[in-house]
Amino acid sequence: MVKAVKLADIAEKVGVSVVTVSKALSGQKGVSEEMRARIKELADEMGYTPIHAAQTGRIKSYTIGVITFETYFAKFASFYWKMYQELATRAVKKNCFSMLEVVSTYDEENLIWPKLITENQKIDGIVVIGKPKRDYLKMLYQNRKIPMVFMDFYDDEEVVDCVVSASFNGMYRMTDYLIKNGHTKIAFVGSLMFTESITDRYFGYCKALMESGIEVRPDWIIKDRDYNDGIIGPEYQLQLPQEMPTAFACNNDITAYNLIKQLEERNYRIPEDISVVGYDDYLYAEYGDSKITTYMVDMGEMSKIALSCMIRRIENISMNANVHIVNGRIIERTTVKNLN
Repeated sequence: MVKAVKLADIAEKVGVSVVTVSKALSGQKGVSEEMRARIKELADEMGYTPIHAAQTGRIKSYTIGVITFETYFAKFASFYWKMYQELATRAVKKNCFSMLEVVSTYDEENLIWPKLITENQKIDGIVVIGKPKRDYLKMLYQNRKIPMVFMDFYDDEEVVDCVVSASFNGMYRMTDYLIKNGHTKIAFVGSLMFTESITDRYFGYCKALMESGIEVRPDWIIKDRDYNDGIIGPEYQLQLPQEMPTAFACNNDITAYNLIKQLEERNYRIPEDISVVGYDDYLYAEYGDSKITTYMVDMGEMSKIALSCMIRRIENISMNANVHIVNGRIIERTTVKNLN
């Protein structure tokens, strides 16, 4: 079966972006008449047929490449593996096929392109899950032939659709939940600036405290990972403050689990002595059943929106890129004591 000619194929031949080709063929402004004529002529030569004109009642099928990074997988099966599973499941329902590539730390540091892009895998679009290092992200931006969508991070410097959890609002609500349960001495656990989501969650924590007239104490901002390797969990020794708060707001559930274990080693009882909340509503199977009060990240809705954005991009519908923020909800379990 002859593979249908896509706008990306025409863009590659002409040496312009897919957006330029789309504008030229749809009669939109922003393309010179000379370039428009050249693109239309080449499209005819290559046998390009507009999608809407080619519809025959069959559901269109696309191959979606999914890229994530070894850093986020660390020692355990990753939170991002579950996110990929959600995306892959929804892709099948849309008659799409997904392919996952985990970029090694070596390849990321040495700016080696993902094989999904370099080995001519006939990928129609790329979903990037988890923010890579800055230089690697800049390299990915050089790929103008294949549409991209980011999941669980955003980038202010380029125009790419991004789908993220409502980190600011989510941690604001978690911190406010602790305040409503009578806590005024609340610490935040997370390595600031490691990812946008951690930093956004910190600012949500700050807003909740400030609205209630509670001081944001620097000694109660605690790192949960090393900035070099990013590994979290039991392998990382948290530096607990000399003066202990009554509650800790953790930027994810793995950190919350690690904190609880280290507190219990110091003979603190959870939640009788200290309350702990997490974020994500996800723990690796190695940690057993979660009893942590947390904020659920709606991976299903995030995957649905990411896939919708990707299909629209592949089908060359002209639209502005947006950051899509997905709300979750508080999951009450057994790690918070009501002090009222």
